[in-house]
Amino acid sequence: MGGPSAVTLLVGTRGSALALAQAGDIAREITERTGVPTELVPVTTHGDVSRESLSSLGGTGVFASALREFLLAGKCDLVVHSMKDLPTAPYTGLRIGAVPIRADARDALCARDGLTLETLPDGARVGTGSPRRAAQLAARRPDLVIVDIRGNVDTRLNFVSSGELDAVVLAAAGLGRLGRTERITEYFDLESWPTAPAQGALAIEVRDEDHSDALARALAAIQDDASHAAAAAERSILYRLEAGCAAPIGAHAIVGQGNVTLLGAVYAPDGSDSLALTGSGDVVTPAGAPETEDFVSLSSASIIETAEEVGRALADELLARGAAALAPLKHN
Repeated sequence: MGGPSAVTLLVGTRGSALALAQAGDIAREITERTGVPTELVPVTTHGDVSRESLSSLGGTGVFASALREFLLAGKCDLVVHSMKDLPTAPYTGLRIGAVPIRADARDALCARDGLTLETLPDGARVGTGSPRRAAQLAARRPDLVIVDIRGNVDTRLNFVSSGELDAVVLAAAGLGRLGRTERITEYFDLESWPTAPAQGALAIEVRDEDHSDALARALAAIQDDASHAAAAAERSILYRLEAGCAAPIGAHAIVGQGNVTLLGAVYAPDGSDSLALTGSGDVVTPAGAPETEDFVSLSSASIIETAEEVGRALADELLARGAAALAPLKHN
């Protein structure tokens, strides 16, 4: 741990219970590892107060815009995003300063009476606000009634408790951060049910111009290169396809000792068809590095660059195989 600091880092976050929980975890980790004091600064976003469907709001980028404006205005020193909610295009004046260790990237079913996806009765009502999850559900169980829902984690779980729905599908990471894993009745395997690019990962965004010592120490203390590279690989598929955060696209990256393996899947919105491909690439060892140097000591830039290249190549292959005919992509 570093010595005490007179500087308090202001951590911007959405005001939802989940956002406050994950930002609080980051703030505590920074202070524990560096001694730099932190303070949470909640920001209300349009996505938090609107009851419109996520797709009609323009995708999950609605959650990021207010935080970014707050950060650029100098009202905080860093903001904590759920990385799957962060648009893939660069944002002028800001950069991703760190990606901490990723939480569970899987989706989870929370159903009444301990039911699983296979044992839900015919015509069961299952809630989700995600077009990708809706497509995956329809592909596995075309008899289900998929209900578009909004609201925070507890609101969605209450749809099941009240009997209005038989089940909901949520991110395991969010359930874990809120201490709600006892509500999970089934986890979905990432190889057969890839989730939203960067699901379970957090992105710490900072101003380009801010290179203060306290901030630099904080970012270095929480950065995890493997998590950053996996998220970058998955997000680069979205960027190359010019698809929004709410597009019916799943991705799952594995970062190992010197290599990146990536699964990408595109779904027809009604679940009637899908296209899934896998790509991989080796991390290029920096010039002058010893031949025995392993993954963990390679430069972060080399790992992330390789991950993004793997994602771009896989996206190009998906397009060549007809992905644009399956899903509503902007790519021509």
